[in-house]
Amino acid sequence: MFKKTFLFITMVIYYVLSSVSPAQTINTEDLMRLSKWERGIKIESRTEKRGFAYFWFYEWHLFDAVTKGEHTPGSRSWKWSIDANGTLARMNSRWLRMTIQAVEDGAIVTMQITNMTDYDWPDIAAIIPCFNPGNPKNTEEQNPIFLDEEHTNTYFLGKDGLELIKGQYPREIHFNHRFRTMIMNRKKEREDGHFIFSEKWPTSDHDAYAGLMVRESNDKQWVMGIAWESYISAQGHNPWKCMHLSIRVGPLKQGRTKTIRGRIYLFKGSKEDCLRCVKKDFSTRMESIGSPKNADKPGAELDR
Repeated sequence: MFKKTFLFITMVIYYVLSSVSPAQTINTEDLMRLSKWERGIKIESRTEKRGFAYFWFYEWHLFDAVTKGEHTPGSRSWKWSIDANGTLARMNSRWLRMTIQAVEDGAIVTMQITNMTDYDWPDIAAIIPCFNPGNPKNTEEQNPIFLDEEHTNTYFLGKDGLELIKGQYPREIHFNHRFRTMIMNRKKEREDGHFIFSEKWPTSDHDAYAGLMVRESNDKQWVMGIAWESYISAQGHNPWKCMHLSIRVGPLKQGRTKTIRGRIYLFKGSKEDCLRCVKKDFSTRMESIGSPKNADKPGAELDR
């Protein structure tokens, strides 16, 4: 009886394993390649030389996140590890952890942050990673198709859809519309009532309506984009020709931990293709339209 049962179980296992389709096996060559870069991680296509960008984690703090202050420098001194296939990058520290998982059209990002300070972080506390085409001091490593020198290819999601980050001041900062009142009512560090970063990042009248920034290549053949399910601001066209989409890490009490998910996009396509991907990938995880008191409730902000 035991032998018959064992034989039956063995046959079932063999049948299940043999019925797995080769198409279900992930082909590493179809995924983006991740590698260490001087300030974070490089994401690049394995088949297309023009398909690459850089993720600098991270450049700035906003509104008392991690360090007290309206606007303070971040850090890039993190120890990254990458698996042999170049498909999974990890960074672990005492209070900050991140994983970057390569996929066909970019990477899935998960950040876990713990408030190790001696104060609670406010609702608008944020950190700013830098998504860019490369260090301008090393032009050989820059990606020329994503420089957007004329400010004609970089977009954020405004009230009526994708809007160019271009105006009288191309480096304007576009705040999350749901937190604009809270941000503007915050006591400023400058005596004249402006933010200390107002000269380089003037406050735009056009608010952001979702955590998304996207840039098309100069020939409109490629797209690079970044999205976070929780954000405070969108800003671009800095000296590194970069995109700054902040990650909202507040509110977070002392000793508490929060997990925030993001997405990097890099593929042949248009800004509209990227927006469709974001809608699919985040569905109800993007912050919904509403007041700050409902900030942690899931919604469908992109489905407009």
